Amino acid sequence: MISKKVAVIGAGAAGLMAAGTAAELGAKVTLIEKNPKVGRKIMITGKGRCNLTNNCDVQTFINNVPVNGRFLYSAVSNFSTADAMDFFEGRGLKLKTERGNRVFPLSDKSVDVVDTLYSYIKSSGVKLVHDSARSLILDDGYVAGVSCGGGDHYADSVIICCGGKSYPLTGSTGDGYMLARQAGHTVTELKPSLVPLMSSDGDCKSMQGLALKNVALKIVSNNSKKEVYTDFGEMLFTHFGISGPMVLSASSHIRDIKNGEYTAVIDLKPALDHQQLDKRLQNEFRANSNKDVSNSFSKLLPKKIIVPVLKRWGVPFDKKCNVITKEERRALCGILKGFAIDITGFRPIEEAIITSGGVKTSEIDPKTMESKLVSGLYFAGEVIDCDAYTGGFNLQIAWSTGRLAGQSASYL
Repeated sequence: MISKKVAVIGAGAAGLMAAGTAAELGAKVTLIEKNPKVGRKIMITGKGRCNLTNNCDVQTFINNVPVNGRFLYSAVSNFSTADAMDFFEGRGLKLKTERGNRVFPLSDKSVDVVDTLYSYIKSSGVKLVHDSARSLILDDGYVAGVSCGGGDHYADSVIICCGGKSYPLTGSTGDGYMLARQAGHTVTELKPSLVPLMSSDGDCKSMQGLALKNVALKIVSNNSKKEVYTDFGEMLFTHFGISGPMVLSASSHIRDIKNGEYTAVIDLKPALDHQQLDKRLQNEFRANSNKDVSNSFSKLLPKKIIVPVLKRWGVPFDKKCNVITKEERRALCGILKGFAIDITGFRPIEEAIITSGGVKTSEIDPKTMESKLVSGLYFAGEVIDCDAYTGGFNLQIAWSTGRLAGQSASYL
């Protein structure tokens, strides 16, 4: 029996899945990876815990992919989140589901996900080559292989799984876009997604390192006055602005960011409405009646945010608690329930978790992941113009598109 030769470029999430799948189906697979180790970006996802998928149905999944979600219907139906969970658990990796249906390895170690995938490609017979892909070998509308620094690798099919431009230290330096353009493909504008947000507000720098838990966040468009994003959870103040899980998610909802167009509004006490918060303030001020107001917040707020709140409130720091008026309390409630931070831009694409933009989906067959321009050329993972919210959706895109590309590329 003649085996088809498949070359896979990039041993990240999509590439490992694509290579293992093609080899499992009988193809002779060469996996080309420029890093000394595979799965470099998987290692740092989910703060090193690896949120590897989301335990949801196909429609919910598509709803969480704001950019070209419909393109993924075939891929995700072919290899769903449930299939991904079965895949890993069937290879001995125990999983758990946390808040927001986020799925993690029970060990909380991303290295266990990488080890599972590495074992998969080795047991399937994939040949791993550490080299850099320089160009595609093209022949009259067909792909014939990959030219690397160390020589040429001829193949019947080539799958590009090089990732995006985010986190370049992991090897995501945009090589896939260069190869796609060589084959005549359109690469849409590349922008950071799931990235920290910058602010000109000096309070952020003064609160650098402060992590807030159990707070509510909303992003408001100053032009339309509409909320473009709301969430509850954790965030972090930095020297440049704000970061943390909620902020990264919020960034993927912000389009065409311009200075002054968006404001982040933080509810520091989301469990209390204005009336309940006012009663809490009355109790605090009563318990500290003879103290300066600046010394009465230790039980109410983290230390680093007390001065920024007092500055916004405008009440003298040495004003005694027992003379605070009802109107002043009401104003303080407004600040605590709506602590506003102006947003001036995204951090650089190199700091983004994923890249928004990529190979144009209209030039890829969604049922096979094959190029519509070059026969035998396939795409999988972040190199394609699809990106999702946080919660395991982006890694699932890699598993689903990698699986489908590996299956399609191995068919004789």
